[in-house]
Amino acid sequence: MSEIAGRHVVITGAASGIGRLMALELAGRGARISAWDINRERLDATIAELNALGREPARGFICDVSNRETVYRVAAETAAAGGVVDILINNAGMVSGKRFLELPDDKIEATFAINTLSLFWVTKALLPAMIEHNRGHVVTIASASALIGVARLTDYSASKWAAMAFDESLRAELYELAPGVRTTVVCPYYIDTGMFRGVKSRFPWLLPILKEDDVASRVVRAIERNQARVMMPWIIYLVPAMRLLPVRLFDWVATFLGINASMDEFVGRG
Repeated sequence: MSEIAGRHVVITGAASGIGRLMALELAGRGARISAWDINRERLDATIAELNALGREPARGFICDVSNRETVYRVAAETAAAGGVVDILINNAGMVSGKRFLELPDDKIEATFAINTLSLFWVTKALLPAMIEHNRGHVVTIASASALIGVARLTDYSASKWAAMAFDESLRAELYELAPGVRTTVVCPYYIDTGMFRGVKSRFPWLLPILKEDDVASRVVRAIERNQARVMMPWIIYLVPAMRLLPVRLFDWVATFLGINASMDEFVGRG
């Protein structure tokens, strides 16, 4: 079990969605929160909520996680203000939701810059101190689409496949370098945040659109229990086994379950 009370937690994309909810739940358990986000107005509101809990004071840092130099600067400011970071939650993300040939080049680059490359910059900035103390936890919020490619999510799925591999490779390295530093990768189906507004599930009883409160609580529980992998809902654990099927049958199953039509009515935050 990992202690949360008194630990210094950095959450990227902390001003909305599950980032905000994880911050509130962790703060409620006595964690010291450093919230990173690119939106000043939402970040200020989140910090006010956190400080209203009357626990450890929270700090907010404006940070574009896609910018390497900015990340390194903000990481140094965060450590100077709050001390060594014990728990890092790489949560910031974006989705375009368009067919491959409709994706502007700059949107593809932005997707990988935020969903994938930021993992390298943020973790590289904060991990050395964890290794030095042989204590800490790195959480990567990936996606169920890290396990199966989805129509209208070519850039997003590819970026999350990379996030899954990032966690797996990092976990293997840490076994040798600092076994006291744990990692968790989180692979949820669609969450009812604004980012995925409009997505549909053909069989909600089997593949429900997840409640953001439930996902946030599940991540916090995984940190406490040092759980290496979280997939939601339970059926996502079966997706790797589907790859034993012939490709045409694999594709038929995905289509039957409505996975490749799930983004047809997507509108997102826009």
